[in-house]
Amino acid sequence: MKISFIGGGNMARALIGGLIAQGRKPGDIGVVEPDADKRKQLQTEYGIAVSDQMPGAASADIVVLAVKPQQLRDIAIFLGSLLRKQLVISIAAGIRSRDLMRWLGGYDAVIRVMPNTPAQIRSGASALFAASGVNAEQRAQAETIFSAVGGTVWLDDEAQMDAVTAVSGSGPAYVFYFIEAMQQAARELGLTDAQARELSLQTFLGASQLARQSAETPDVLRAQVTSKGGTTERALLDMENSGVKAAIVRALHAAAERSRELGDLLGKD
Repeated sequence: MKISFIGGGNMARALIGGLIAQGRKPGDIGVVEPDADKRKQLQTEYGIAVSDQMPGAASADIVVLAVKPQQLRDIAIFLGSLLRKQLVISIAAGIRSRDLMRWLGGYDAVIRVMPNTPAQIRSGASALFAASGVNAEQRAQAETIFSAVGGTVWLDDEAQMDAVTAVSGSGPAYVFYFIEAMQQAARELGLTDAQARELSLQTFLGASQLARQSAETPDVLRAQVTSKGGTTERALLDMENSGVKAAIVRALHAAAERSRELGDLLGKD
């Protein structure tokens, strides 16, 4: 299975690193990247073939479009004439598969994927949607690529991708935002920067791992920490009175709505 990445940015690098760590041969991976410094870095770090010419990418079994959404239309129009039976995977946020297929000249062996930034440490979450022209073998190939950097979920309805964008695509930013708040409070309460960082990060890591491994739901796990009349109860009551949970839910709805708007905007041409 030979894979060509068009675009050598952070997510492409994460996927390449994950694949090589799983035993994929560097000779099976290529990157098309216009930036000379990035090409040199990719070749040095991973020992893969790099180029600034796109036609060579069409000789691969899989073409991964890892470019900015605003660049995808022109690249897809050019690429469409070069495709024969390759699987095309797009990780460009907001671009719907129907628009990508239209730009590719009706080519329908397309999978759209929404990964997230923890893929950089192989702890990502990726949601995948396969268009009608994708066969079982190609679905398995896509699964192999994205499972190299974390967990995967398949969607039956591409409209769900807006929810995915709101929950996991943008989700790391929400977590970082909460960590910022915890660290600020810790410093205000007298802890050092180093203490605030370590305690906040380890608490998030441990709580996430516990939620992942436990058979209990998050509300039950929360209740197990919350003693009647205790400190946790006081904090949670303050959050409830401030509408924190409602604000978070409302924010994710807003993110999903923006995802729909961007899909309309980016696919209008």
